[in-house]
Amino acid sequence: MAATPERTLDQASGARIGVVVVAAGSSRRMGGVDKIFAPVLGSPLIAHTLDAFEAFRPVAEIVLVLDEGSAEMGADLVRQRGYRKVSRICPGGPRRQDSVRNGLESLTPCDWVIVHDGARPCLDRPMLRRGLKAAQKSGASVAGVPVKDTIKVVSPQGLVVDTPQRARLWAAQTPQVFCYKLLREAHRRCAQTVTDDAVLVERMGHPVRMFRGSYENLKVTTPEDLAVAEAFLRSRAGVPI
Repeated sequence: MAATPERTLDQASGARIGVVVVAAGSSRRMGGVDKIFAPVLGSPLIAHTLDAFEAFRPVAEIVLVLDEGSAEMGADLVRQRGYRKVSRICPGGPRRQDSVRNGLESLTPCDWVIVHDGARPCLDRPMLRRGLKAAQKSGASVAGVPVKDTIKVVSPQGLVVDTPQRARLWAAQTPQVFCYKLLREAHRRCAQTVTDDAVLVERMGHPVRMFRGSYENLKVTTPEDLAVAEAFLRSRAGVPI
C-alpha cells in the first residue's frame, strides 16, 4: 500500500512534530471579548483551529497558549471535545514572542514545530503538508499569499516615499514551520520585539522559505472578521480538513 503524504512526512521518517497554538491576545479590537471563544458555526473559534491539528496525523502534541483569564475555559474545551493531542495549556506573555516561547518551553522536544495563530481557524491539511515540505528544504517556512493591492511606504508626515514592486511582496501568515532546535535558538538570541517567529530566524541569517497559504486563512481581529471566517468554514462543511 502506498504511503499517504502524512506518513511520508512523519511516520516513515520517524520525525516528531509538535504544535504551538498562540491564542493569548488582548482582543482589544473585539471590544474586550475574548475572540478565541467567540461562537463560529456553533463552536468556539479556537475549536476549529484545534480540530485541524487534532485531525492531522503527523502532529504528535499540541500546546495551547492562552491568556491567564481564559485558561479555565480552555481546559473545559479540551475536556469537552476530547482533544487527545493537547498536552498542556500555558499562559501567554506580554508580547506574542513571549507567548510562543512559553509554548515552546512547555512542548516536549521534537524535530519540527508548527507555530500557528489560534485566531486563524481556516487552515487545512494541504496547507500543513505544504508547510512541512517547504521547511524540510531549508529548516524554516512561513505561509503567505501574494499581495493584491499596490503597497505604498509612507513617512510619518503622510508622504509616499516608496512604491515597492508588488510582484515580490507576500503577506505573511501562519502556520510557520521550523526545526525545533533552530526556533529555540532564535528565541534565545533575540530580545527585540518582532511581529512573527520567521523574523527571529531571519535575523540569525538562516533562510526562510515562503509557501502558499490561502486568502481564506484570515486572522480574526474584528467582529466583522468572525462573519467572514464563518462563511469560509460553512463553505467547507462536510469537506475533510
